[in-house]
Order: sequence, then structure tokens, then C-alpha cells
Amino acid sequence: MSKAPYHIVLFPDGNRRWAKKRGLSAPEGHFEGYKNLINFCYWCQKKGVRILTAFGFSTENWGRTKKEVNSLMQLFEKGLFDKKNIEDFQKKQVKVKIIGQKEKLPKSLQKVISKIEDLTKNNRNLHLNLAVSYGGRWDIAQALQQIVRKKIPTAKITEKLIEKYLSTAGLPDPDLIIRVGGEQRLSNFVLWQGAYSELYFSKKYWPEFSEKDLDKAIEEYEIRSRRFGN
Repeated sequence: MSKAPYHIVLFPDGNRRWAKKRGLSAPEGHFEGYKNLINFCYWCQKKGVRILTAFGFSTENWGRTKKEVNSLMQLFEKGLFDKKNIEDFQKKQVKVKIIGQKEKLPKSLQKVISKIEDLTKNNRNLHLNLAVSYGGRWDIAQALQQIVRKKIPTAKITEKLIEKYLSTAGLPDPDLIIRVGGEQRLSNFVLWQGAYSELYFSKKYWPEFSEKDLDKAIEEYEIRSRRFGN
């Protein structure tokens, strides 16, 4: 694929609906979604994608039932520090970074995040950003808060400066945003970064999304003309 996107953003939606359709529990749906996300990382690598930012848990998701939230936190913890995943991340040179309100996460998960980020910090083939307790409005607000704390004069506050304080600082904006699950909105994710991203929507629930579906998304991206407002 000659023009594969450098940076893909993924909304892996539909885990609960997929599970309900099959008479399964929400945690079982999330587990299938987690397994597909791992697969998706390596599909992206094969296509030449260098950065993947995936929506794991939004700032609004804290409003779900305590049982479901706890189940998701346990899944993040287990998945991030799974022995096979760690071996594969190292073998395939995947750098893992968590973006979002880390201070709101369980202490045990914070420790796992610190370990996996440190273990993979020098990997270079694929940069995986997993957004946990993340919101686009929160990201912009926290960037501005940092700027205010540093007492930077208003005349020096530019778009470029704000970008330096976002959770994705140092990374190029996403080329392609893929939303799975039938919804067609940004849902408070990468609001700043996705200003000129191409959008691709799939009606499939996330656990059903395949490598062929990714190929279709990239093929659609390749034929579009990106003008960045020009």
C-alpha cells in the first residue's frame, strides 16, 4: 500500500452490543475486544502504520456501573502486563504509552503502566497510544493549565505552543480516524489533533472487525485528496 497512513486513531466500539447479541456478559465482550486490539496493532505494523492511538476508556466512562468499571480496569492491568504481550511487544518493537488521567486509575494499574512504558520506551517499529480516562476537552484544558502555571505571556500562546502540552506532544496529528460500531461522531476524542484527519466509519462491532476491514479503510484513505483546508 503506497500511501498507508502514518498515524491511525481507532475507536473500537461495540464490545457490549456484540456480547449482548450473543447472550454474553459485557466483560466477555470487552475481553474479545481486547484480543482484537492486540491483533489490530500487528495488522497496522504490516501495513506500514507507525503510530496507533486507540480509545480504551473515556473520561465519561467513569459513569458506568462500578462492576463494569472495575472489570475494565482489571482487563487493562492484566492485558498490559500479560507475559506473552510483553514478549511480543519487545520482539515486534512496539512502544506502549498510556495517555489520559493516570492519577485517577487504580494504584496497581498505575504501577503496571509505569513498568510497561519503561520496558518498551526504546522500541521503534510501532508507537501504541492507549487512551485511558481520556477526553479531548480534558486534554486541551490540561494543556492550557500547564501553560498558565508556567506564566507564559498570552502573546506567546500559539497553536504550536498548545500542541507541545497535549498528551500527544511530539507526535504528528492522525491521518486517519477509524470508528467501528456504527456511530458517526468523535465523542470527545482527539478533538484538537483530529482537526484535519480523514474519517472512516464501519458498522461492524469491534470484535468482528478484521484485517480485511482495515485494508478497506486504508484503501479508502488512499484515494482521498487531503487539502488541509486549502
